[in-house]
Amino acid sequence: MDKIKVGIIGCGKISGIYMENCAKFEALDLVACADLDLNRAQEQAKQYNVPFACTVDELLQDPDIQIVINLTIPAAHAEVCLKVLEAGKHVYVEKPLAVTREEGLAVLAAARERGLMVGSAPETFFGAGIQTALKLIQDGAIGRPVSAAAFMMSRGHEFWHPDPEFYYAKGGGPMFDMGPYYLTALIQLLGPIKRIAGMTGKALEQRIITSEKKYGQKIPVEVPTHVTGTLEFAQGAIATLTTSFDIFGGSTLPPIEIHGTEGTLLVPDPNTFGGPVKFRRIGEEAWTEVPLLPGYAENSRGIGPADMASALLHGRPHRATGELAYHVLEAMWGFHDASDTGTFYQMQSTCTPPAALPLNLKPYHLDE
Repeated sequence: MDKIKVGIIGCGKISGIYMENCAKFEALDLVACADLDLNRAQEQAKQYNVPFACTVDELLQDPDIQIVINLTIPAAHAEVCLKVLEAGKHVYVEKPLAVTREEGLAVLAAARERGLMVGSAPETFFGAGIQTALKLIQDGAIGRPVSAAAFMMSRGHEFWHPDPEFYYAKGGGPMFDMGPYYLTALIQLLGPIKRIAGMTGKALEQRIITSEKKYGQKIPVEVPTHVTGTLEFAQGAIATLTTSFDIFGGSTLPPIEIHGTEGTLLVPDPNTFGGPVKFRRIGEEAWTEVPLLPGYAENSRGIGPADMASALLHGRPHRATGELAYHVLEAMWGFHDASDTGTFYQMQSTCTPPAALPLNLKPYHLDE
């Protein structure tokens, strides 16, 4: 089949798995990578056999590149996306779509004006775990979904990440770091969000880095590090979601549970692609673990850009859309706004949940 030529901007830690997987998907041809630090781009290009390492301007000026994968830091997401769109190229960006709602809307408007596609991580909903859970819901395994509970409980990132400062600066915090995984999964399973109630808090005013590179350095905490609230979905289900960097003694709470009129569904960690997936119906004493659908159970980052490329080749919509990413971005701010104002946040956007992947696709090939 034909391939779409792709470039990557941003050659930090996350770029490795994208570069590795771009070589596997039939629709992608990764031809260049760029970074503000050209040496870093060259090192990644050499390690992952990317043909060309270059500056950002050189990559954007390449007329053969149709999709740019934006893996810069969150604060630069919107700026880089706008430059990509101005260069006449489709863009797929790591989560979140942007730091502010205004930036997110500007990116969507620029894409519409130019007739280009915007896509955004997280793409873990393509994974066999979430896809299996989606099919169970669609097949009525737990009846009509009426509620859900989701938890991302963490002690933060300063003990392992080499450069953890941005997790505690504006645009950081547990909701903006990990909320996209949970919210995207919930939207995939339950549909768009109608309104949100929220409360936020902060356990510590500063964090001390204990990872090797910057051991002992102190980080001021500028954002809430515990964010919790309630979501009402347009179809009527009500969910609770907690994301926290303030869980210092561990937690046994599940990643996601969906409760229906006829049973309960245990959904796997939405930051992974695999399982397990379990459900229990009314009257049953034991949980049933469901075999995962054929598909992507391993780390398949890069499947979002691959789906976008396949959509271009086959003339269909892509799944990890900018509208979905903006709905998630607005919802994340909704928790904070609701907490600040003491009122419900009414969502202004909506989205169409992504279409399920077709069954029995050939590996790394997203169209029949």
